[in-house]
Amino acid sequence: MSAEPLNREPLNREPLVDVRDLVVDFPTGTGAGHLRAVDGVGFRLAAGQALGIVGESGSGKSTVAYALLGLHRGTGARIGGSVRVAGVDAVTAEVEDLRRLRGSLAAMVFQDPLSALDPYYAVGDQIAEVVRVHRPVSRRAARERAVQVLDRVGIPDAARRARSRPHEFSGGMRQRVLIAMALACEPRLLVADEPTTALDVTVQAQVLDLLHELRAETGAGLVLVTHDLGVVAGSVDRVLVMKDGRAVEHGPVTEVLGAPREPYTRALLSAVPRIDAPQTPQTLQAPLTPPQPADGDILLEATDLRREFGARGGLTRRAAPVVAVDGVSLTVRAGETLGVVGESGSGKTTLGRMLVRLLDPTGGRLHYRGQDIGALGEKELRPLRRELQMVFQDPVSSLNPRRSVGESVADPLRIAGERDERRIRARVGELLERVGLDPDWYHRYPHEFSGGQRQRVGIARALAPEPQLIVCDEPVSALDVTTQAQVVDLLGELQRDLGLALVFIAHDLAVVRQVSDRVAVMRAGRIVEEGDVATVYDSPQHPYTKNLLAAVPVLDPTEAAARRHTRLATAAL
Repeated sequence: MSAEPLNREPLNREPLVDVRDLVVDFPTGTGAGHLRAVDGVGFRLAAGQALGIVGESGSGKSTVAYALLGLHRGTGARIGGSVRVAGVDAVTAEVEDLRRLRGSLAAMVFQDPLSALDPYYAVGDQIAEVVRVHRPVSRRAARERAVQVLDRVGIPDAARRARSRPHEFSGGMRQRVLIAMALACEPRLLVADEPTTALDVTVQAQVLDLLHELRAETGAGLVLVTHDLGVVAGSVDRVLVMKDGRAVEHGPVTEVLGAPREPYTRALLSAVPRIDAPQTPQTLQAPLTPPQPADGDILLEATDLRREFGARGGLTRRAAPVVAVDGVSLTVRAGETLGVVGESGSGKTTLGRMLVRLLDPTGGRLHYRGQDIGALGEKELRPLRRELQMVFQDPVSSLNPRRSVGESVADPLRIAGERDERRIRARVGELLERVGLDPDWYHRYPHEFSGGQRQRVGIARALAPEPQLIVCDEPVSALDVTTQAQVVDLLGELQRDLGLALVFIAHDLAVVRQVSDRVAVMRAGRIVEEGDVATVYDSPQHPYTKNLLAAVPVLDPTEAAARRHTRLATAAL
């Protein structure tokens, strides 16, 4: 579609970004030509404005973002059209002009800071190196600039932390480091590719507030790429919706989110879990449970559960252990879903792993069907392993890349003692079909599947031994909203059909509201609030719960702006 001008500048003044008829084709690697990833996209952006590019995985949104800095040059991709950023055409520019564009005129904030930062070097040195590449300054001046930008993005004690390496920072702080690196040479355009993916809601709000402040302070333009429509609601002026490489809708954020014209945009919005949505069976993410079981149907019970991780010092010094879970008590009934929410580092994942005995508790008691399993050794646990399963957050790392997905699903069956290969193959085919995958894909490998499909494989593997309880650890983290809705809907269908109990761990409070009967809120290893979903979400009692709920993105741009104003005003006090 033809692009509308985004800038409010006079028509005779060149916009900061001017993209016309952008086409990007990638080689298929099979000798069969190229695959079109972006097809005729165009837009304009004025200095100081922000554009959100949204769409499902594979829609081409990140490909457009990378084209703004000419990052497809030299990759074998074929690029057509015109991409002008601060007067430089990223498609045809000479090497020196392209080098000036990257970092000096425009800068990228990548999705995964651990991949973007070198693990061997202090973050201050990495930022200083960027400064010296683009500015004729001394090492000392470059290091001083690194400390300045780290301080600007809210890194406490910036002079000292500049000497720290990436692994010494939390996820949110690493993202701030990337933003500091992007700011180091005072670029006129920031391109942020999924900068809040997998961050908990409070850290996500902090990062988005920071980007808003920086844009207001420096006058830089912002292109924000995300699959989360709640993120763009309070962060951009205009939205470009992409599907299959094309722009399907484009306009002011209030119009696109408030009165979308295109069916695809409406479908995206309808798939977004709403924290204020009523829990009705008609919603896509309907409650996952049958009627509430009686008290006598308690399946799993934890009492004062504790987990410490030892930290040793030198030969004569022993550091105090780190307490990840500190005296947690909870119950899980047959057929219900217990949601567990909290910020990163709150102990959610450690708790989940203890509930299925992938981690040994260091204190407290854990009963399954009335039997104390907290202190059982591996030999005694083996018969129970099939009844307690886990779906992990990252299916890429939990699936062996060298083995077919069918073999990965078959592993629990073989571990349980099944030896008949025909029965194994038939059962795996049934499981793949049960989770919405083609049984003929048995011999395919994980890299041949999308993120949502890989998560379905992980669910099939968890279902293989016919469990009674499944702990789902961030099962929809980093998935786009429609894929997320499909996975959540699948879990609900499986639970209703099989009578499973679920523990659903997530930092996305809106998803947890949609899928859970009860919810436990964790902070610093403890449960600070617990109850049925409606009570906790509609009438939270603990200040921490209230802060979490206040940080959840909303789809109304006016309300999102009001919430940001309140957060910034509170932070300034």
